[in-house]
Amino acid sequence: MPAAFATPAAFLDALDRLPASDAAARDAATARQAQLTKPAGSLGRLEEIAIFMAGWQGRPRPQLHRGRIAVFAGNHGVAARGVSAFPADVTAQMVANFERGGAAINALARAAGLELAVVPLDLDRPTADIAAAPAMDAQETLAALNAGAAAVTPGLDLFIPGEMGIANSTPAAALCAAAFGGAPRDWVGPGTGVMGAALAAKHAAVDAALALHRADARDPFEMLRRLGGRELAAIAGAVVAARMRRVPVLLDGFIATAALAPLASHRPAILDHCLAAHRSAEPGHARLLDRLALSPLLALDMRLGEASGAAVAAQIVRAALAAHDGMATFAEAGVAGA
Repeated sequence: MPAAFATPAAFLDALDRLPASDAAARDAATARQAQLTKPAGSLGRLEEIAIFMAGWQGRPRPQLHRGRIAVFAGNHGVAARGVSAFPADVTAQMVANFERGGAAINALARAAGLELAVVPLDLDRPTADIAAAPAMDAQETLAALNAGAAAVTPGLDLFIPGEMGIANSTPAAALCAAAFGGAPRDWVGPGTGVMGAALAAKHAAVDAALALHRADARDPFEMLRRLGGRELAAIAGAVVAARMRRVPVLLDGFIATAALAPLASHRPAILDHCLAAHRSAEPGHARLLDRLALSPLLALDMRLGEASGAAVAAQIVRAALAAHDGMATFAEAGVAGA
């Protein structure tokens, strides 16, 4: 894997060089499942998760010794249009809360036994208002992609990207519409709980952004540059870097998944190393998961972001791996197999 995405072309080239899962490890894990003391298929998706993890970790008995959540934070110029229930200052305030250990993701990461890294991205420099200009220039986009890639270091068994950014459900909706089509109403939701005039402003902002940028947003880099944000680009960079290292990824909610919409619309295989952690309460998330053919592990009506839903789902992954590794085979237990 290159140390960094030096140019937009280098980033796009990485999407054409996606390594595959280890078929031998996956086959061995499948064979082990057939020998465990249970009826075939009786653990349902837990069996599928174990085999998935085996393929990407390259070992028949995968482990989760070291999982990392990275929460990327960025500010958005479109927030000035009144599209969020909270002021833009809350992004930095919440980053400080993460760093003090007082947020939901801190508690959930501890409960799941996961590392937590917080990556603020130029919070004093909001991106440009996507309804009036490209969110970032090329160098800013590359810097964000590389900040994400840098969070995926060797030795990880699982990577979970998260986000924090007031108003970021607006660019997330714009990215989905640019990648997969549809009108703003198909992708725009309440986000932080906006209604009435604020929700109308959000629809109008996405509509204006698409009208301004859609003709020029022809590839994943340009979509992220024009319609995204620093934390969204960082998630994209992190997921590509995880793929290059064959690290499995657990995706959080609407915004974290929307960051990958530009990539998936051009290279659907980019999601092969990803599991959808949950289906959030944001209406566009169910539509996006359907479009990406991802089946969520959980549906708890969560809509916080911060990788909170993925942190909860990581405990499902732990359970799957514990059963796969810790159960006896029919031969070991002296039980007659089917």
